[in-house]
Amino acid sequence: MDNLVNNYGWWLLALVLIAAEMLAPGYFLLWIGIAAGVMGLVTLVVPGLPGIAQAVLFGLLAIAACLVYWKFIRPVAEQRDDQPLLNRRGAQLVGQRFVLAEAIVNGRGRVKVGDSEWLAEGPDLPVGSEVEVVSVSGTTLRVESRNG
Repeated sequence: MDNLVNNYGWWLLALVLIAAEMLAPGYFLLWIGIAAGVMGLVTLVVPGLPGIAQAVLFGLLAIAACLVYWKFIRPVAEQRDDQPLLNRRGAQLVGQRFVLAEAIVNGRGRVKVGDSEWLAEGPDLPVGSEVEVVSVSGTTLRVESRNG
């Protein structure tokens, strides 16, 4: 009966962690929850496993599960992403051309992007010059001149 409580305890922990993953997504609670589920199976197969051994094994399984996710599953999931720049607006602007809304003086100015303006860094240029975004650093666009 004592072993039955051990098994259910690990499985209950697994369910709680996986449910918590649904409330606060980030993938790590899912993998730690899977490790807790595996511990439920381990205590079923090895009924007399001491508590300290269970705790150590659980820690190792949790680390291993997170490493498997980080090294093998996450890269595959990122490659399958059909919109990798969806939440990276600045990165979406690289290669696009815009007009300066404010002259670049001493390397800094502003670029009109849609209905907003972004900080721009690049060579000194007058208002109205066409520039191309070559990179992004935070909310600052690095631009080069594209005027003929």
